[in-house]
Amino acid sequence: MPRIFITRPLPDVVLEKARAHFSDVVVRQETSPLSGDELRDALRDYDGILPTLGDLFTAEVFADVANPRAKVLANFGVGYNHINTSAAKAKGIAVSNTPGAVTDATADIALTLMLMTARRAGEGERMLRSQSWAGWHPTQLLGLHLSGKTVGIIGMGRIGQAIGRRCHFGFGMDVHYVNRSTKTLDFPATQVADMATLAGQVDVVVVAVPGGAATHHLIDASVFAAMQPHAIFVNIARGDVVDETALIAALQAGHLAGAGLDVYEFEPKVPDALMAMENVTLLPHLGTAALDVRVDMGLMAVENLRAFFDEDPLPNAV
Repeated sequence: MPRIFITRPLPDVVLEKARAHFSDVVVRQETSPLSGDELRDALRDYDGILPTLGDLFTAEVFADVANPRAKVLANFGVGYNHINTSAAKAKGIAVSNTPGAVTDATADIALTLMLMTARRAGEGERMLRSQSWAGWHPTQLLGLHLSGKTVGIIGMGRIGQAIGRRCHFGFGMDVHYVNRSTKTLDFPATQVADMATLAGQVDVVVVAVPGGAATHHLIDASVFAAMQPHAIFVNIARGDVVDETALIAALQAGHLAGAGLDVYEFEPKVPDALMAMENVTLLPHLGTAALDVRVDMGLMAVENLRAFFDEDPLPNAV
C-alpha cells in the first residue's frame, strides 16, 4: 500500500478522505515549508507527497536523491513554481495541481485589495483603532471611486477572467488586458499589445499571471513609470512576478497612488518600506483562505493521488 506524506496540516475532511484511500498517511504538523533535509527525506521515504507553496522541490533537491521512492507530487494549489517539474519528470515523478478550485476565491481577494486601496480602508481602520478619528468631514480620506473606471488585467487566464467579470458586471468598469493569446470572453474587454501601454490607459492594474522563471520580475520599473499617478497596482499572482524594489521606488516617487498586495517577493518577509506606507494595503497571502475552498483544493489533491495509484489518468497533471 502506498505511503503518503502530507506536508502541512489540512482541513479534517481532507485528511479523512486521504485516510479512506490510503492506510499509511503521515501528516506533518508544522506549518512552515519543508527544510532541505525534509524535502530529500520525503523523496526517499514516501510513495506519494502532497506538498504546497514554499516546499521547494528544486533541481538540486531531486539531484541529491539518486533513486527516489516518491512517484507523484500532488501539489495543494494551482501554482507549482516551487516544484521543478522538468527535474521531477527526469526522475520519473509525476506532478499535479488543483486548478479551478482557487479561481473565485483569488478573484475575490483581488477585488478586496482594489476596494481597500482605492477607498483607503486600511488607513481608515488604523485611524479608528488608534483612537485618532475626530469625526466625519467632507475631505477626509478621499479615495478613488471604482465604478465606471478602467481596469487593466495582466494575464487573462481563469483568475484574470474572474476578476474581469467582477469588474465589468459588478462595477461597470471597462476591462483592458494583456495576454499572450487572444481570448474569447463572456464580457466586453479590449486586448492591449503590451504592459506599458496598458499601464498608461487604466485606473487599476491587476496582475494575474502564473509564477515561475518565465514571469520572474515581469512587472518592472517600466510598467510602474507608465502608470497614471492616480492609479493603483494590485498583485494576487506570485510575489516574484513583481520587482519589489522597483515597486517601492515607484510608490515613493509618486508614480502611482497606491498598491494592494497579497503576495511578496521574499515571502513571508515584507519590506519595512512597504509596511511604512499608508497607501499600501498588505494582506498575508489570503487568496484562497476560505474553508470550503481549502477543502476543495485538498480533496482535488487527494483525488490526484488516488488516481495515480489506481493507475487511472491523472486528473490535473502538469
